[in-house]
Parts: sequence; structure tokens; C-alpha cells
Amino acid sequence: MAKNVAEQVVDMLANAGIKRIYAVTGDSLNEINDAVRRSDGKLEWVHVRHEEAGAYAAAAEAELNGIACCAGSSGPGHVHLINGLYDAHRSGAPVIALASTCASHQFGTEYFQETNTIKLFDDCSHYNQIAVTPKQLPRMLQAGVQYAISKKGVSVVGIPGDLTSMDAEEIVSSTANYYAQPVIRPADHDLQKMASLISECSKITLFCGIGCADAHTEVIQLSQRLNAPVGYSFRGKMYVQHNNPNEIGMTGLLGLPSAYHSMHDSDLVILLGTDFPYEQFMPTDCKIIQIDAKPERIGRRAKVDLGLCGNINHTLQALLPLLPQKEDDSFLKDQLELYGKVKDNLFTYVKDRGESGAIQPEFVAHTINELADDNAIFTVDTGMCCVWGARYIASTGKRSMLGSFNHGSMANAMPQAIGAAMACPDRQVIALAGDGGLSMLLGDLATISQYKLPVKIVVFNNRSLGMVKLEMEVAGLPDWQTEMHNPDFALLAQAMGIKGVTVSDPNDVDAALRDAFAHNGPVLLNVITNPNALAMPPKIEFAQVKGMALSMSKYILNGEAGEVWDTIKANYKHIKDVL
Repeated sequence: MAKNVAEQVVDMLANAGIKRIYAVTGDSLNEINDAVRRSDGKLEWVHVRHEEAGAYAAAAEAELNGIACCAGSSGPGHVHLINGLYDAHRSGAPVIALASTCASHQFGTEYFQETNTIKLFDDCSHYNQIAVTPKQLPRMLQAGVQYAISKKGVSVVGIPGDLTSMDAEEIVSSTANYYAQPVIRPADHDLQKMASLISECSKITLFCGIGCADAHTEVIQLSQRLNAPVGYSFRGKMYVQHNNPNEIGMTGLLGLPSAYHSMHDSDLVILLGTDFPYEQFMPTDCKIIQIDAKPERIGRRAKVDLGLCGNINHTLQALLPLLPQKEDDSFLKDQLELYGKVKDNLFTYVKDRGESGAIQPEFVAHTINELADDNAIFTVDTGMCCVWGARYIASTGKRSMLGSFNHGSMANAMPQAIGAAMACPDRQVIALAGDGGLSMLLGDLATISQYKLPVKIVVFNNRSLGMVKLEMEVAGLPDWQTEMHNPDFALLAQAMGIKGVTVSDPNDVDAALRDAFAHNGPVLLNVITNPNALAMPPKIEFAQVKGMALSMSKYILNGEAGEVWDTIKANYKHIKDVL
């Protein structure tokens, strides 16, 4: 019997290395769903409760394993994919999205659930086409695979519901997945320019991003050759921090004063594989070299004196033989001394465990770091969970950390944990979830339960949109409509078949985490954290201090002096540092 298009899609996805499709089945997707059922295990269908969760799960799997797939049915089904696909695309995660839609003869008639998939997905994909004949589909799907892999991002293939039941057309082009790994580095004369510029400077800082993922050895060699401190972005942390004698932490909104100080005290900063978005943290009175595999990114965040195109590992391998050993290490020693003080200061927050009903989140994150496996996968919600993950979850060289680092969406941690657990069943998966983020996609706790995924969800339950609250206060505004009236998350987890535990006493945190990590199955820990814990950036601007003072004054004038006192008590360590 002839193969139909749905069966061809399944075969091509499996040949491309895709293991599963995250989706909610229905109408125009039903033929593909049935083809998966009959595929003898070539693909797995993961029935998520919301397509956005499916897109996040696929993005997490793609980041960990190289490629993944999600799907959405006509109209609302594939519209729900968009937020997760934006996140995947901006993270460089190779995701294939199947956007099934109404029958092709209904196009342009405002038919039930009809959408224009080309317009809809154009801004969050490298490849975005719709097939209306069996001859188009295989070449479009293959092109989508290649675009996703080579350009690192999303490919969307629109599939009308009537197409999937038609007889497939065989084609002569490839239906496999080709992972090209070229050597990319600057030309010899450009490397010589870089070496000459480096030789003219004595105070050099390296700032590394996710582009250094395969260049840990080379980054260490370069830093030691130049006696250069090494800072990093959040996405670069897991690849750069470990076994790095010259590391000085992160900068940016979530970072530490040490990296900020080092970069601003340098006469040369070398940006390695980073598209760090916050230009206000970049120095403006020193020379800057930037190296990136995507040359269109060079110079868009900082005034660059020399911009070079190349993969970091290939570029540094070619550069290192051109560089003599620098002898003066006084700048490096000064920055490492400052970093030591910063780390000591961070630990003071850990020692302050908080009190019943107001556990300090820094203490919780530090305890998670101490108890988690050396190869654990962490997912962190956007907001305050990102701060605690950035500052207290340490790299080991085997760990991974996933988040919505570029798109900055709430609600990513729990669905990313689904994809991580599916992709890496032999690794511990820990989600650092905010109460606001968890609430948004709460229904997919049922997905975790249904597939018996042993993820550990630690809810930092501060009963507020914590980062938004801080943003409002530093702008001089008393927070408004940021409070969260939460259900009992532990009871909700239990209702969905997940072990749920509420922790409100800091003395119970260690034992609760140990029990959760040892449990053979999913666990949700509902940790009642201090809602007044702040996350100060590495450099405090006068406008922020003024704004915070103004917002506190407004609290007092509105008869809310207790709120002011609670904030001061919770953050006296931060305030001491600022003063």
C-alpha cells in the first residue's frame, strides 16, 4: 500500500534524528498523530496540555540534543506555539514546528480556524513555508531541517489537513539530516591585527558568552597567557566558570560587581561569542575586540575597535601561537581579590536563612546547588529565579542551565523541564520556578504526571511578581498589582499525582530537598520565600537609589511603613554594600 504524506513526515522526522513530537492532537493533526501511532516506535507523541508548553519542551530538547519537534493543529493550536517558538528561535535552538491548518481548498475564505501561517510565524523562524501538494512537502520539510540545524533556530512547515492523507510523492533529494561542522576563523592577517592590539595593552578582560560552549580549554589558555580575568554572560556560565582560575563572575542585571569593575578598569576587553544585550554594562573608554560566528552581531552592543568572524575554539587555537606570555599579573590579582570579597559577601546571604514564612531565596538556591548532581540540568524561570540561579548554581563542566535568557518570557522553567527530562532521562532535572511563572502553565503538571517524568520543581513562592515589583520600586513607583494570591501548589501537585510538599521553615529546607532529590518520581516543593528579598545589580545608579527612596516614601505616605521596614530588614546586607 502506498505511503501517505503523514507517514512520510514521520519517516523524515525520524531520519533527521527527531525522537518525539510535543503536541495536542486534533482535526488537521490527526493523520500525523495516527502515523506516529503506527510508526513502530520511530517517534513518540508527547501529549502536552498547552502547545506553548510543547514548544518550550521542544526548545529544551533541541538545546540539549541538537534538534526537536513540536506541532499545533488548525488556528488556535499552532497560534499557541508562538511564544515558545520565539524563545527557541532567539536561543538558537533547532526546532521543527509543524503548523497544520485547514484544508487547502478553504484557503482565503475565512474558514473556521483559518490562519495565515506565513505571516504568523515569519518573525520567529529562519524557514517558514506551507506545502499544498505532496510534491512540495518532502523538499520543504528537508529544507526546514537544514535551516534549523545550520542557522540554529526555528523552521515552520505549514501542512493543510487534507494534504496529510494524500499519497506521498517520492523525491530524489535527500531526506536525512546533515550536521555540517565547518572550521570558521578569521584570516591570518586579521589574527595578526588582533595579536598586535593585545600586545599594546596590559589590563585585559575576557568576557565570554554561549559561543564559548566548545572552547573552555582555549579560553583558559588565553586567559592565562594574557593574565586576564574572565567574566561571562548567564548563557556562558555553565561553559566557562568551572575549573577556571581566572573567573570573576557575571556582569549585567543579574551579575556581580567584580566582573563589572574588571571590564571598566581594563584598557582592552575581548568579547568572545557573546551577544550580551545590555549596553549600559559595557565600558566605553577602552578598546574592544569582538569575535562571533555571526558577524552581523559585531558592534551592535558596544563600540568595537576590531571585529572578527569565527568560532571561538577555532579562532583561539589559531591565535594562541601568535601571543607571547604576559608577565605582569598585577591587574589579574587585583580583580581576583575583589572577586573573593564579592563571593564572601554572597555567602552572607546564604548564612541568613530567613524565618518561618519568609525563607531567604539565596539560601534555598545555595542548598539546591550543594545537593544537586554534578551533571544536573537546571531550568530557571525568568525573574528572580534567574537571579538566584545565576548567582548560586555553580558550573561543574557537566551541568546544563536552560532559561528564557533572550526572549525573557515567564513560565518557561516547568515546560523546559519536561523537554529536558524526555531528552536526558539519565540526568537529574531541577526546575527553579517562580509562583507567577508556574501559574501561567500550571496545567502541564499533568503532563509530568502522565509521563512519570522524575523532575523536581522547586517553587520560589514569594507571593508576588518579584522582579516586576523591584523594577517598579527602582523607578520610584510603589508596586501595584504585583501580588499573587496563590493556591496551595503542593496540594495541586498531589491532585495531579505528583508528590507535593510545602516548606515554610528554613530549618526544613535541607531535608526537604534531600527527600525530593531521592524520590523516584516527580516532586513539587512549594517553598515559602521572603517576598522582600531584592536582587541588586552590580552597579547601582543614582537614579535607582533615588527611585527606591521615592517608592519607599510613597509607601510611608500611604500608611504602609511596615512594608518599608520589611524591605530594609530583608536587605540590610545589600544596603550596607551600596552605602
